[in-house]
Amino acid sequence: MKSRSPRPTQPSAQSPDTPRLGESIVNKAASASTDLAGPVAPVAATPSDDLIAAFAPRADGAVGVKDYGHESKVDAPRFRPIPLETQTIYAELMDHLEAADMVRSFGDLDGNIVSRDRDGADHWYFRTSEGGQGRQEFYIGPDNEPTRLLIRNYEQQRAASAATHERTVRLSSMLRTSGIEVVDLTTEKIIQGMASAGMFRLGGVLVGTHAFVAIGNALGVRWTSGVHTQDVDFATPRTIAIGLPQSPVTSADIPAAIEALGMGFIPHVRLHSASKATTYLVRGTSTRIDFVTSPQGGDRESPVRMPRFNAYAQPLEFMSYLMEKSFHGSVINRGATLVNLPEPARFAIHKLLVASNRAARHATKIIKDRQQAFDLLSYLQQERPGDIELAVEDLVSRGESWRQRVVAQATKMPGTIHGLDNLLNH
Repeated sequence: MKSRSPRPTQPSAQSPDTPRLGESIVNKAASASTDLAGPVAPVAATPSDDLIAAFAPRADGAVGVKDYGHESKVDAPRFRPIPLETQTIYAELMDHLEAADMVRSFGDLDGNIVSRDRDGADHWYFRTSEGGQGRQEFYIGPDNEPTRLLIRNYEQQRAASAATHERTVRLSSMLRTSGIEVVDLTTEKIIQGMASAGMFRLGGVLVGTHAFVAIGNALGVRWTSGVHTQDVDFATPRTIAIGLPQSPVTSADIPAAIEALGMGFIPHVRLHSASKATTYLVRGTSTRIDFVTSPQGGDRESPVRMPRFNAYAQPLEFMSYLMEKSFHGSVINRGATLVNLPEPARFAIHKLLVASNRAARHATKIIKDRQQAFDLLSYLQQERPGDIELAVEDLVSRGESWRQRVVAQATKMPGTIHGLDNLLNH
């Protein structure tokens, strides 16, 4: 079962008193994609304890780094707290988005109601282009009182939906002017389009750098190491978790949703993939969309058919670990989109696993992987050390090779995380 901790979107085993992401600082103040396809790279030998010098991150977010065996102070913090007032607005936005998601109705669909003459009598239809499947018409009924009642109900729901949207835009504007990290407009449009098509309601998870930024907002911090990319990555589960919220959405047409964006995306087919696209590109730009999933069975490289999404996804090693637990967050710019994000500690550990499996030619990506893992673990070590412990316990349970990969990459981060070596070597 897919658990959603620490901000659950479904029932989980955690205590109801467990604070949601972003509330640890708020409550304290108030009260006191990847290019991993291919063979798994060799595992480095387990380092001795003296190669992992433990130290405690400073309270201001600055960290110690190794400098020829000596600790030195980083010139600037790797993260800085988002102002308390901004965190409070973010929490309000999340409550608003989740409440709106629970009561989505016919009135949330953009479209219009039209009448047509059939055999000398009027009949009513609903016309919409939402959902990524192009323009569609749905029959409502003949021109009689029950049909007119349905139409009146739709108009009332549309008014309520407009008010909900207006509030979302207002809260997003307040966050944008208060220091929250936002995505660019192109990325926002892509993520909104995938959300409208049902990506997240079917268990899809936003991953990659955009997830890292969104996780920071949820935690109440803004990363200062510089995180920008035109890649938008989605992880699609092979099965739907039992605990996913009830939803009328049972499938999504992802290729149609991408075409409906009107941005000029074309499918990019990898060599030997038999026209099974897992990546979509816009010619002449660096904008791309990638779909990934966990490998299964003997063939761990060929694109995997995802029937619920009418699409293919590229299997990547270690993805099952990342997708196993997720929580609700939001992606913000002109508005806000409710998304599923990987659990923060798992995201950080997964980044080290990813770094261990990249080819040497991807040195820049390896450095970014280690930096993001270090930034996130530095925060969690201060505020949520138990999250790291649980993530490492799961990692170790998956086999010695997994543990050795993280141990080897931990020595190459910009600094070391107090107690991580003990957890990994326990």
